[in-house]
Amino acid sequence: MKIFNNPNINKAMQVYNKKATDKLAKSKGVEGPKDELALSSKAKEYQIAMNAFKKLPEVREDLVQDLKNQIKQGTYKVTGEEIADKMIESVMIDRKI
Repeated sequence: MKIFNNPNINKAMQVYNKKATDKLAKSKGVEGPKDELALSSKAKEYQIAMNAFKKLPEVREDLVQDLKNQIKQGTYKVTGEEIADKMIESVMIDRKI
């Protein structure tokens, strides 16, 4: 059912529109409290550490080149104990993460 030119509906719509525009006008001048963010000292330290970490190169080229040279010359020696230590260290780091 469609209603056209009903005076009661037109009056109701005028009242509704007036209230809506008045409400909108009032809300434009009102400002609520501003949001604030406070970081803990640990969060700040973490942020500094992450920024430093991001600046590090993906691969330490100088170390890689040195190890390649040692391998080519046959002077690269690693003991089983060093390998075991690195394996255990890797597992301990994985557990912390």
